[in-house]
Amino acid sequence: MPSSTRPRASALLLVLALLIGLAGLGLVVAGGWLVALGGSWYYLLAGLGLIATAALLPRGGGRGLMVYALVVAFTLAWALWEVGLAWWPMAARGDLFFLLGLLLLTPWVARALARRDGAGVVASRRALSLVLAAFAVAAVLSWVRGDERLEGIAPQADPPFTSEALPPAGADWTAYGGTAMGQRYSTLGQITPVNVSQLQEAWHYRTGDVRGQPGDPEETTFEVTPLKVGERLFLCTPHQSVVALNATTGQELWRHTPKIAPSLALQHLTCRGLSYQPPPAAAPSPNLSADGACAAKLFMPTADGRVLALDPESGKPCMRFGGGSGQIDLWKNMPNVKPGSYYATSPVVVTRSLIVVGGTVLDNVSTQETSGVIRAFDIETGALVWNWDSGRPEDTAPIGPGRTYSVNSPNSWSISSVDEKLGMVYVPMGNQPPDQWGGKRTEGAERYASSLVALDLATGRVRWHFQTVHHDLWDYDVPAQPSLVDLRVGSVRVPALVQPTKQGELFVLDRRTGQPVVPVREQAAPQGAAQGDRTAPTQPVSGLSFDPPALRPADMWGATVFDQLACRIAFHRLRYEGRFTPPSTQGSLIYPGNFGVFNWGGVAVDPQRQIAFATPASLAFVSTLIPRTDDSTLYVQGGKPPEGSLPALNENFGAPFAVKLKPFTSALGLPCQAPPWGHVAAADLRSGQILWKHKNGTVRDSSPLPLPLPFAMGVPSLGGPILTGGGVAFLSGTLDYYLRAYDVNSGREIWRSRLPAGGQATPMTYEGADGRQYVVVAAGGHGSLGTRTGDHVIAYALPKR
Repeated sequence: MPSSTRPRASALLLVLALLIGLAGLGLVVAGGWLVALGGSWYYLLAGLGLIATAALLPRGGGRGLMVYALVVAFTLAWALWEVGLAWWPMAARGDLFFLLGLLLLTPWVARALARRDGAGVVASRRALSLVLAAFAVAAVLSWVRGDERLEGIAPQADPPFTSEALPPAGADWTAYGGTAMGQRYSTLGQITPVNVSQLQEAWHYRTGDVRGQPGDPEETTFEVTPLKVGERLFLCTPHQSVVALNATTGQELWRHTPKIAPSLALQHLTCRGLSYQPPPAAAPSPNLSADGACAAKLFMPTADGRVLALDPESGKPCMRFGGGSGQIDLWKNMPNVKPGSYYATSPVVVTRSLIVVGGTVLDNVSTQETSGVIRAFDIETGALVWNWDSGRPEDTAPIGPGRTYSVNSPNSWSISSVDEKLGMVYVPMGNQPPDQWGGKRTEGAERYASSLVALDLATGRVRWHFQTVHHDLWDYDVPAQPSLVDLRVGSVRVPALVQPTKQGELFVLDRRTGQPVVPVREQAAPQGAAQGDRTAPTQPVSGLSFDPPALRPADMWGATVFDQLACRIAFHRLRYEGRFTPPSTQGSLIYPGNFGVFNWGGVAVDPQRQIAFATPASLAFVSTLIPRTDDSTLYVQGGKPPEGSLPALNENFGAPFAVKLKPFTSALGLPCQAPPWGHVAAADLRSGQILWKHKNGTVRDSSPLPLPLPFAMGVPSLGGPILTGGGVAFLSGTLDYYLRAYDVNSGREIWRSRLPAGGQATPMTYEGADGRQYVVVAAGGHGSLGTRTGDHVIAYALPKR
């Protein structure tokens, strides 16, 4: 060896030894902390092995390599013992050790070490090579094996089975969920698993709605599901424009942009969709008469607390509605009026004679928010017909002049469903603010919060209610539209509904009575709430549940062994006793978090196969209560008033605690729990059996680290799926920018198309004037998820023949 090479090799060996020593020191210090917290000894022992390696390498010979080989062998054995052949958990445990091992096997290291005991170096290199080869084999096996998944086959469609309620969507898509039943299912069968790969973009429309305007909240989102009626498509934008398009060509026909009150203290800005009232059988022409009456109407809720009625043909206001204004004011008779703190983010319910309206109330700002009252208005005039206020549930007659509804009562921010034959509207209810402390909740809140409430269409009285969470301290409000479906149970037809929840339950209930069709049991829950509060002794659990298994220390994850170790330390420092761990001043791990196993996208239901297509997600959050000493100090907003018009979120003025809420992530921004975090799944609605379940989606568009391939990790989705009579399901809401199609029988992904922005919306499907089946999706991103924003509405269809 030339003498000039030796100093360089020795210097490089010293640098490598120094890096290994520093890594070992970090593992010893943090690993010792973990041991003191009652955690694994692995990190401390591995760190000591790295320090020994670093001390021996500069001395030459093979002892340093042999010690490192033992560390790698110990790591492999520990990884297999903790997680088995699971790729992502194994990768986090071994990536650093494997790469360092490859460096130690390079020729320049061998030459530097061989200056002393060359034979020992050869033996040690052989031992390290064998251990690294074993690690590589285990990694390959785990990659080929994939993450554990449930394989099965969905049942074939039963003989034609017509619901006694509304028929499913077909050529048109006339309500947010296809019909007022909220199934998100269409009978159209032109697109099948055989030909779906031929789908191509048919048209692409840009709304021109620009995000990031002054006063926009962070959660400014394009969540719309368009309606299709006749030859027209109707949609709304985040900034409240209503647009009509030609359903076959995508050409804009008209646009209505209402004036919205400025300086709204908005928590989020969105419009999930519009509602449509069909004309009577003998409707006049044109639709809009000279006196301002409309035979058919579009209803649009606005961010400043109104509902507009528009002519579907022209977009002009239906002036008869609202007594000559074409709108109704939802702030009427409301307490604690603060512009922007209440509005309907979801489409209203439409029946033959009524519209039924709920609205979102600011979460975690104060205990003196406005009311969550549910109201029904005459569909022609906008006159108030009844009001259901959980603070006065029996008093449903229209409220009198000078009176106001109950302060700070539970609200319904999501989408309701209706069965006009049974005469009931099914309302998913939220919680009474603040979400994480309930020491002073009212009797009505305790009874109806986080419940599904069936209201009588004629009177607004409660026909039945089913509470999905008792004394909710986790923001587990009922987030999604219930899907109404008639089930064949044995030889009996049961009018049922399927209610998804944030905690992962699919409650399948008889929609006549609220009694479970799939059994429900009460399960003991962790106790020990914050001072002045309590916890419910039990919580309801459905026989059809996607509740993820409780987290373990072994489930902690990271890009390297170091952030995985940091996550383990954080896990042991938090309070965690499984699902329904109460929030605490210590900091509690809430899993699944308030992002939900299911959120507003809900599930899709196939009334023929009698199955649900679901998109369960599981991400942990941390909830920390911050004691308040007054009702003015900002404990969560960094000591400064919120910028612009944004409300002081999570301050909980009037409660004894503010709350800090954050996802359970490492310093690199990665979830502390191992993937997968999102799946697609199918479940039999009669037996409660989960038929198949597969991880879904990649981190291509959300990873803080560059990845060479779009690894299929399984990511959450926000936005719902749809099902079709052709046996194909569609979903666009994953954190990567794709519209995907799945074979309903197996759950296998059979097609995808790249979207120009986040697709956090629910697709829809219809038949165009050219006889083709179209699939349409809005791609505009979601502010709080960080997906790319945009203003795209894209239609796909099979090629023209």
